[in-house]
Amino acid sequence: MLSKKLIEFYDKLASWENETVKDSGITLQQMHTLEVIGSNQGIRMKEITEKLGIVTGTLTVMIDRLTRLNLVRRVVNTNDKRSFYIELTDEGAKLYQEHGHHHDMLAEELTHDLTEEEKDTLIKLLEKLLRRL
Repeated sequence: MLSKKLIEFYDKLASWENETVKDSGITLQQMHTLEVIGSNQGIRMKEITEKLGIVTGTLTVMIDRLTRLNLVRRVVNTNDKRSFYIELTDEGAKLYQEHGHHHDMLAEELTHDLTEEEKDTLIKLLEKLLRRL
């Protein structure tokens, strides 16, 4: 029963996520990349691959596309000229903030009927589950 509910929740959340990005001109995976960069401004490529669970080659192609779309930029690491940081451009930051607003609205909608105590319990349970992933 729990497994089925988790899968149902994941499927509905994934469908909602796809719906929120369909008019943005980028893919869901590209939006997730923007979210990681926006949450960790000035992050290195290696750190992004670890957070997204993808290989460097895949990320390089994605960063190239996001750069062409003027959503991110590479900034040379002054301490190590061989590496660089990835940052959101103003346009990328705007898209990141808009998507974050959609997440906030979804969280509010999903938890509207919960008490504050239930919300706190939900947060603690989600944190516990996330530590296992």
